Amino acid sequence: MAEELKVIVFGLGNEEYGIEVDKVKTIERMSPITRVPKTPSFIKGVINLRGIVVPVLNLSGRFNLPETEATEHTRIIVVVVNDMEVGFIVDAANDVIDIDTSTIDSPPEIVGGIQAKYLDGIAKIGEDRLLIMLNLTEVLNRSELVQLEQIEV
Repeated sequence: MAEELKVIVFGLGNEEYGIEVDKVKTIERMSPITRVPKTPSFIKGVINLRGIVVPVLNLSGRFNLPETEATEHTRIIVVVVNDMEVGFIVDAANDVIDIDTSTIDSPPEIVGGIQAKYLDGIAKIGEDRLLIMLNLTEVLNRSELVQLEQIEV
């Protein structure tokens, strides 16, 4: 019997990506981001999310994809990585769908320039739609997480 996986679909450029709903803490509209000096370039800054300071980075920039200007559709997906909340800026968070886990294939070595360690797989949806399943908790390596923990506001 096939299992179903509830997935949040989000966009970066012209591609669709998915992440399991249970890995996401919240999805927020774009809000003012405060730059923090002496932080790595991939960190866009921090936001105050209901009293908690959350570091935010642009996922497009992280994957070496062209960064786009923020629009009304831009969202910040907040996930918890090693007990720390981290926000990822995406072009849009479109939908929540159920995926039959039997339609998810192992990722190829390189997909669109994104290293395979960030990928959980490629889901085939319908006849011609592919969804790149990301493991956002693997997007940051251990030393980057230490850098994020050391951000002082």
